[in-house]
Amino acid sequence: MSLAPTEYRPLLMRANRLLGSALIEHNLVKFEDLEAANERLLEVAASGQVRQSSVLSILVYEKKVLREEDLLHHVVDDHGVGVVDLRGYEVPEEVKKDIDLDACWATWSVPFDREEDFHFVATAYYLSPAVRSHWEKKLGGQIIWQATTMDIIADFLDRLAAERNEGAKGRPGTRSPFAPVAAAGSRPPAAGGSANPVANPVPPSSGSHIPFPVPGTNKPATTL
Repeated sequence: MSLAPTEYRPLLMRANRLLGSALIEHNLVKFEDLEAANERLLEVAASGQVRQSSVLSILVYEKKVLREEDLLHHVVDDHGVGVVDLRGYEVPEEVKKDIDLDACWATWSVPFDREEDFHFVATAYYLSPAVRSHWEKKLGGQIIWQATTMDIIADFLDRLAAERNEGAKGRPGTRSPFAPVAAAGSRPPAAGGSANPVANPVPPSSGSHIPFPVPGTNKPATTL
């Protein structure tokens, strides 16, 4: 993932800081674990890399002190948020063309549908007030939030970047602003496990522990 545009760096840091505070408030991580993750986040963020600058990814994949499954269950059970699997969702082209990839990476969120004044947004960062506030201001109208995992968000954004890259290649004299979707030598996720969406941008395995709607139904779920 390329360097973060200056305009999104404050959003990225605020989104992560407030997510961390919420994780402590809801007893999902210990204070000392969050402090260690925040120190690591500052190191990574100093390089300007958006994709790697995620306190949630650090807690889940590096520190291994939080299971994303537990976070999802909390968001659904305590906040009444549904879940969605974007791998089986047909995002309308009119919505897809307006998606700001940098804002999505900074907030680990994706607007994936719209019906009149209602916007549907999938997010792995629902507990961060900064994330919710950003998209409420950007989209206007009412937002129907849907929880999802980081690997599903990463998979969707990688595929969208690849589509735009291919489209740019087809236009004479146009140079693609997007980096390759996957680095050479990327390894597939281990059987029965989930890939790290930060370090290993490949499609997630089919053996997810999180129950999502059946692919192809084009309907977000309301409960687990």
